Amino acid sequence: MAPSVQQLPEDILVASIEKLAITKEAPTAAVKEVEVPKEVEAPNAEAPKEAAKDAPKVKRQIEIEGGKTDAKYPQYLPTWNHGQKYPPLEPFTHVEHGKGADPTFKDLLPEGSKIKKLTPSTGSEVTGVQLSKLTAAGKDQLALLVAQRKVVAFRDQDFADLPLQEALDFGGYFGRHHIHPTSGSPEDFPELHIVHRYGATGSEFDSFLANRNSSVSWHSDVTYELQTPGTTFLYIFDSPETGGDTLFANQVEAYNRLSEPLKERLHGLKAVHSGFEQAQFSRDRDGVVRREPVKHEHPLIRTHPATGEKALFVNSGFTRSIVGLKKEESDALLAFLLNHIGRGVDYQARVSWEPKTVVVWDNRITVHTATADWSTGERRHLARITPQAEIPFETPYVKPETVTKA
Repeated sequence: MAPSVQQLPEDILVASIEKLAITKEAPTAAVKEVEVPKEVEAPNAEAPKEAAKDAPKVKRQIEIEGGKTDAKYPQYLPTWNHGQKYPPLEPFTHVEHGKGADPTFKDLLPEGSKIKKLTPSTGSEVTGVQLSKLTAAGKDQLALLVAQRKVVAFRDQDFADLPLQEALDFGGYFGRHHIHPTSGSPEDFPELHIVHRYGATGSEFDSFLANRNSSVSWHSDVTYELQTPGTTFLYIFDSPETGGDTLFANQVEAYNRLSEPLKERLHGLKAVHSGFEQAQFSRDRDGVVRREPVKHEHPLIRTHPATGEKALFVNSGFTRSIVGLKKEESDALLAFLLNHIGRGVDYQARVSWEPKTVVVWDNRITVHTATADWSTGERRHLARITPQAEIPFETPYVKPETVTKA
């Protein structure tokens, strides 16, 4: 069965939820008043009418909530500015900081820190480390650790309390910032992708789930770009008491589980990754489109530049077809690969969000999905920093050596 356009990644799921907030009245739940930083205050109602007429349309979550909010970090509440327009992305030279990093992690994991595995193959949790204080060597080792473990949750971080630009400067060490074409972002900080859900569910969110059995939608972020994201950061501000976890699947292990004949056949094939559906989804709901959509062809099997590991590089959010195959062949092969990834619970990890958590993953060799499993109206609010990496590449298939018994 062909992968459906309705298999929308978290970016689009969030967009539908954000649109719900825009089109409905503010939630009736009690809202405590907090002081809103000037950078997110509602505009002066007495501004000249001419200026308002000429200004681009801007929707602000703070206005949706009536100018006051119980969000713990109101400076991170999303805005949707229709005046933000950006030219096509230009290629750039990416520096892979994990390559050649010290594998002992002495600058990342000092004495007193603790690291434990979430599962044998995928994911780790670290305490006793403050990411914002890392040296360049520590950041290099961070990139390597994340490439090896695929996703790492760092607890008790001060990231959310940093000035927004300082958080961006940290993430910018790992690559050029990606500006998302359609998502909400903090005022004047389009490089920050905001994940936000608040209030009673209904309307568009209910309609999104109406023909689905769950909210699970495995994807890698914005793989339609020529240079897709690499070491990626997501940090939490508000979350429901329970629910809203993020799941990750290990695309290296998904590749390793395939038979050798199938691995060999997949090498050399490319797939089309498209951003057109995401842009149209936003346009249909009067959302922003900051940059015209693109599509690119990427290898089905991708090699990581730091570890040399090979990984499947397909996802239900953006992969549309396999180049050179007839439609029925492409649909069947993609359906098998996506089902193989989604059902691989023995190479998946589940991250539960706690206050002051920063989750770092390698977007090149994982897929992830949010779980919209709470209906209490509690706020789920996070920010993503998305450094781009190299153009995806593959290295030749190498047949395993045959082990002969004496």
